[in-house]
Formats: sequence, structure tokens, C-alpha cells
Amino acid sequence: MDAIDRAVSQWGKERPDLNTTPMAMIGRLMRLSKILEGRIAEVHKKYDLKMGEFDVLATLRRAGAPYRLTPSELLSSMLLTSGAMTNRLDKLESKNLILRQHSQADRRSIEVELTEDGLALVEALVTEHVKAQEELVVGLSKAEQQQIGQCLKLWLKIFED
Repeated sequence: MDAIDRAVSQWGKERPDLNTTPMAMIGRLMRLSKILEGRIAEVHKKYDLKMGEFDVLATLRRAGAPYRLTPSELLSSMLLTSGAMTNRLDKLESKNLILRQHSQADRRSIEVELTEDGLALVEALVTEHVKAQEELVVGLSKAEQQQIGQCLKLWLKIFED
């Protein structure tokens, strides 16, 4: 019996009318989220990055060469506010990991591009990032990982559609 089971059991005695199934599920997800985020953040910290900064670099990297997107494209890919995006871009630019420049196609538009340092960093970091994720799910079979992933995808779809 874990802490969530104990809380659900207590509510069952005190308020048997409550449906505690969602409480147990969401409670575990929230605890798990904190653990997962903390472990992944440890990897990013070794590279003097916050999770959101890594997300920008990874988004630019997975866009493919020339590793360039407009801030609007970054925003839509990352689901951030424009203020949060500007703050992240400012920090990454001060670390010489990205470069902001006017678009060659439309001088009114700005493009964000990985620098050579940024590309080298994200190449090294993404390997460690994925390794850390693999270590976090090592106790689950491949089938269980896929099943959990599919269930979470279905649940998330309810809120994103």
C-alpha cells in the first residue's frame, strides 16, 4: 500500500460517496511528474540549461537543417506564451546557443537559428536526455510503456481538441 492508497482508503471511510478512482490516478500522475521532471532537470543542469531552454534547442534541432524557425513556429510547436518564449530566446542568445536574425525571405520577420555551439550542445544533450528517459521507464516492459503512452495520448486528446 502506497501513500495514495492510504489517502484513498481514508476518504473511503470518511466519505464513501466520493469516487476516488480519479483522485488516485491524478495523485499518482502528479507525484510521478515531479519525480520525472526532477530527474530530467538534473541532466539539463549539467549543461547549464533549464528544461524550457533545452526544449527550444531540441525543437530547432528536430526541425532539421538549417535548424531555423520563426518565433511563431517555435511557439506553436512548444505551446508557450510569447513572453515566455522571448525570455528563453534572450537567455539562449546570451549563451551563444542561438542567433536571431531577419529572414532573408521577409525582412519584417525574425528567424531563430542554432549556432554551432548550440548544435553541438543539443547533440550531446539529447543523447543524455533520452538515456535518462530510458532509465526512468526501465521497470516497465516495452508493451507497458506503449500501453501507458497510448492511454495518456487518449486522455490528453480530450483537452487538446
